[in-house]
Parts: sequence; C-alpha cells; structure tokens
Amino acid sequence: MTPPPSDARLIRIGELSRRAGVSVDRLRAWERRYGLLRPLRTAGGFRLYSVSDELRLRAMQSHLAAGLSAAEAAAAALAAETPLATAAAARAEQRRAELRDALAAFDAGRAHAVLDSLFTDVGPDDAMRAVIFPFFRELGERWARAEVTVGDEHFASSLLQARLLGLLRARTPDTGEMALLACPPGELHALGLIGFGIALRDRGWRSTYLGADTPIADVRQVASEIAPQVVVLSAVSAAPFVDVRDELRDLAAQVPVALAGAGAGPLLAQQVGADHLEGDPVEAADTIARSKR
Repeated sequence: MTPPPSDARLIRIGELSRRAGVSVDRLRAWERRYGLLRPLRTAGGFRLYSVSDELRLRAMQSHLAAGLSAAEAAAAALAAETPLATAAAARAEQRRAELRDALAAFDAGRAHAVLDSLFTDVGPDDAMRAVIFPFFRELGERWARAEVTVGDEHFASSLLQARLLGLLRARTPDTGEMALLACPPGELHALGLIGFGIALRDRGWRSTYLGADTPIADVRQVASEIAPQVVVLSAVSAAPFVDVRDELRDLAAQVPVALAGAGAGPLLAQQVGADHLEGDPVEAADTIARSKR
C-alpha cells in the first residue's frame, strides 16, 4: 500500500532492524512464519512498517527474553493486540459517524475533510476496509429500508466514487504487472472495483480502469492491446455476469479472467473458466498479488 506522503511514521525494514537490534533476515522470517509484521507496500514494491509493527516486535522480544519460544512469543504479542483492536474499531465507528453526518447534510467540504484525515491517519487500505466500505454497505441497507432517499444515496456514492477514482489515478506505477478492470454490461456499481484497483496498485501493480457498464467486446479489444496479466470484472449481482456468460467464456479462453463482487461465485466462475475473487476489495487484491508472485 502506498502511504500518504505526509505519514512519516512508516519506516523501511532496515530502520526497523536498527531500532530493534534484530537482523533483517530474522524480521522477514518472523513476518513470514508468524504474521508478526504487516508491512504496507509502495508502488515500487518496497515494504514499509508502522508503529504497530514495531510495538508487536518489541512485545515479542520481551516474551523471548522471558523464555518463550519464538512461536509462543509471536502468538503472545499478537494476542496482546486485542485491546488495540477494540480501540481501533471504536475509532473507525467514530469516523463512519462523522462521514455519515457530513454526507447526510450534503456537506461535501466536511466529507472531504473527514476523508483527508482518514487517509492521512491510516492509509487507503484501512480507510476502505474500516470506514468507507462498511459505510457504503450500511447506506445500501438504509436505502433498502427507505430510511434514505435516492438523492441521499446518489450524493454519497458519487462523492465517494469520485474520491476513490482520484486516488486510483493519482499515482500509477511505471512498471509492474497489469490488470484490466471493468464492470460487465448493465452493472453500474463500480466503487468496489475502484477500491480493488487502489489496493492492487499499492501492491506494485498497474491497472487500466474501464469503469461501469462495459461491453465484453470492448474489454476483449483493450485486453488484446495491453496484454494484461488478468482481467477483473466486478458486479454486485449475478445477473450482469449470467447475461454475458458465453462472452465471458470466450474472453477467459484468451486472457486470465477473475470475477469479483457480491454477484460473483465459484460455480459461475468455473462455468466460464475464470477465477473467483472472494472477500472485500483489499482481500481480493491480496489474492491477485500473491497468485502472481
């Protein structure tokens, strides 16, 4: 994940090694074996470590000094994060409330200020997972219960989509593997796909974003021109995929295809020869990034 330029709390592994007195090789081993460290990744592929990573590392060192094995020490350090996770959840709920209030009042300036602060404090990945996507799901549920108007929903979704689209287009790696992103014909909800593109970019990938309601013939044409490592298609219901099932099968015969969003499922993906991306957009980006290593 690419951190905001103003976030000076993120450090490289060499600095973390110096501060803790632990070799880089050992830090990487603890990260790989125990999940002790959770680095963010820049567009250039560099890992950056947070204050939370350093705190977990120092907690593990204390447990090691007390005689625990490395596995036991790592487990104890991770378990001790529970109160921190509770506090983080409370902060996320506060931010969602602030965003909800600003959007309900049609106050674009205040909503952008909340988003500015959020991105600076936690970065795009955590902002999307803890605040933006939960808020958007809540908004959809409230709309279904007739608690908000179409105007409320359109204002909020348009502002959030524009903001995330700006992030997606702001910093694109010059090199790296390429993903082609689109929504199938009839699918107008692209927020999750945009969030996926941001998370994937922050894992060192480039992307070409075609947007909502894209004919599969156009997806195939662009794919033939840019030769992406994967084409990712997203929809919130199954119908847009089912309506173009034969075209998806033809596309998947030419280029790797992955289906994402609530409308995707393993059976449908299998039927057209595509992969199925589960989880939220950040988890889906992790899956793609890992699969191409």
